[in-house]
Amino acid sequence: MPVRVQSDDFDGGAEIAKLRTADRSVGAVVAFIGTVRDLNDDAAISELTLEHYPGMTESALQEIVDEAKARFDIRDALVVHRVGALAPGDQIVLVVVTGAHRGMAFDACEFVMDYLKTRAPFWKKERREDGERWVEARASDDEAAARW
Repeated sequence: MPVRVQSDDFDGGAEIAKLRTADRSVGAVVAFIGTVRDLNDDAAISELTLEHYPGMTESALQEIVDEAKARFDIRDALVVHRVGALAPGDQIVLVVVTGAHRGMAFDACEFVMDYLKTRAPFWKKERREDGERWVEARASDDEAAARW
């Protein structure tokens, strides 16, 4: 399955290798790894907790991958997204797109991330020095997704 939601960390290199070696027509691999920042809005973050609805989240991610495959001439795509409590520096998300050529692979990878940020049902709570707060959607993420 090209989407996974899990609490365990992932090995980006191993995931890329699996996609590459499974299809010898791949001429380009584009990957994005998102990590937990230690600052948000100039406040120190000690922990980020991601929550989701099992089943619903995987379906939403699968729809995003399916749409990327329909829009772009790519060979395959993978999304691995973590949930649970994460510390600054921890990996959150991996998006890997393979294609015959780099252009479509880059575009598809960016498309998947833009849609993931706006359409995937994840809820983020930050633990900061001044307490906990839910992270609100950013207008910049909506603007990025709107261009597609």
